[in-house]
Amino acid sequence: MIPRATRIAREAPPGWNLVKTGVQIVFFWGFFLWLVPVLVARVQTAMNWDGVLGFPSRPWLGAMLFGFAGSIGLWSAVVMAWRGGGTPMPTDAPRKLVISGPYRWVRNPMALAGITQGVAVGLMLGSWSVCAYAICGALMWNAFVRPWEEADLAARFGEEFERYRAAVRCWLPRVRPYTAR
Repeated sequence: MIPRATRIAREAPPGWNLVKTGVQIVFFWGFFLWLVPVLVARVQTAMNWDGVLGFPSRPWLGAMLFGFAGSIGLWSAVVMAWRGGGTPMPTDAPRKLVISGPYRWVRNPMALAGITQGVAVGLMLGSWSVCAYAICGALMWNAFVRPWEEADLAARFGEEFERYRAAVRCWLPRVRPYTAR
């Protein structure tokens, strides 16, 4: 059996949820989008794998992609904190189902944004191994986190979540935004 969220967020002002979400984003970006990719790129260089795939550095493209994906991730986080009454963390899970903002187009905009940002960092560093790290992160998230998260949402929000899940894809955005019936 998949466990439910560890803790539902306590009632709090939206501003406090935004502060907590901001701290989480700083940690996530600092660790998963800076520290780990730098270490992965250094290992690639130390192992003399830099020329293996002929992967040139594209800092301008990576920066543009990072900025675009980052803005979607931040938008998603703000909507979750403001409308959901909680944070993206399972230990402070939203009190309400969030199906507005970027969640109208794709079920997991923060995950999609984070994976895209990881690939963008790989482009900035010219590191195929960092891009592979980001893709592995996507596969792991899809295999382990998504089923747990969706089981929790189904248990907490029932039919409302089931209708949303049936209408909005996990990874590929809809052409038209979802509207609850």
